[in-house]
Amino acid sequence: MLIRFSAANYRSISEPIELSMVAIDRDREEARPVSLLGESLLPIAAIYGPNASGKSNVIDALVWLRDAVRHSLRIWDDEIPIEPFAFGDGPATPSSFSVEIAIKGVRFEYLLELDREQVVYEGLFHYPEKKRRRVFEREELELKLQRGLGGLSGTRELMTQRTLALSVARRFDEPLVTDFTTSLMRMHVLGQTAKRRMRGMPPGAAPLSTLRWFEQPGDQLSLFGESELDVGVIGGREQALSLLRLADLGIEDVIIEDQDYSDAGGRARRRFRLLHKTLNETMPFEWNAESEGTRTWFALIGPVLTALRAGTAVLFDELDASLHPTLSAELLRIFHSPVTNPRGAQLVFTSHDASLLNSLNRDEVWLTEKRPDGSTRLGALADFAGERVRKSQNLENAYLHGRFGALPQVEQHALLRALGLVG
Repeated sequence: MLIRFSAANYRSISEPIELSMVAIDRDREEARPVSLLGESLLPIAAIYGPNASGKSNVIDALVWLRDAVRHSLRIWDDEIPIEPFAFGDGPATPSSFSVEIAIKGVRFEYLLELDREQVVYEGLFHYPEKKRRRVFEREELELKLQRGLGGLSGTRELMTQRTLALSVARRFDEPLVTDFTTSLMRMHVLGQTAKRRMRGMPPGAAPLSTLRWFEQPGDQLSLFGESELDVGVIGGREQALSLLRLADLGIEDVIIEDQDYSDAGGRARRRFRLLHKTLNETMPFEWNAESEGTRTWFALIGPVLTALRAGTAVLFDELDASLHPTLSAELLRIFHSPVTNPRGAQLVFTSHDASLLNSLNRDEVWLTEKRPDGSTRLGALADFAGERVRKSQNLENAYLHGRFGALPQVEQHALLRALGLVG
């Protein structure tokens, strides 16, 4: 499970920001205790704030770090594709990231500092028995390994000034590295951040991560059945159908058929359609004929079910952009419940939908504001303005009345004057 994430000097983030999944209110079933950590972790974090305040950049920073570990060895040849804060000393200052993840109850910590020319510092640590131990630590091109991890020595040969040591080390069969990178790589990203990173894909491209769940019939128990869920039965077509029908979109099934021809790579083409059911008949619809809301819900089925099965994280930028508030609230319920989320999967999302605050606890809400210098400030609602927000407070009402800030400042008179409607 994700423990915390921090970033500095990335896009609109200038000063360090930190997003923490550590629970403040631990006396509820949603908070998942981690014994070696001595804390309980939350399954949900929601980020609210005005447009252009940097909500998306908080998620994008974590996605950037995930992708950096995945790609630096292959494509960081000429320059590191980092976007520092554009003002002040940002372009001349290294960017930094850190992420902490609990894996099998043990805390792992990864630290990274770099600019466009080189990796300045990098380190991976773990905390068995709560004591910090180095897996590897790197300053520029000097690499130090934990004693007994000689299998990672080949990392030195492949590492360059613009290659992450972690990208190289994950190629070797070392469980400490493999466990951490697998947990990081399995973070799914949805919403507007995903769309920005998929530019160049064919419009209306099918969500393959969801289609895989419908390819084979299964006889597992329904994910949303009345009986208690055995963690060993998560996965399969029935779970995907349950989540699809939950949205009440009028879709009864998914039809996947082999075509009579192959693509340029020699692979059999697959055709899939969503089977809509009315009172008197059923009709299969092509993917391109579906609404944006239907596409969004269908696309999240695969990542959500995969996260529930593996206990990993889903990062969803602008959750409310295409989903009805009822569906968004249902998604929160799925992640909150130990029955539907027995392995501690997590959902981190941005939103403008204040009604979802009724489904969130005070320690699950974060607020962004834009500082005068254009940078992003991220703060925990639970500690807003240095005072504790009451656990019983109506969060939606307080937020909409400006109690916590993080609302757009609308100057109506200036707008009317600009439109020429007033003098």
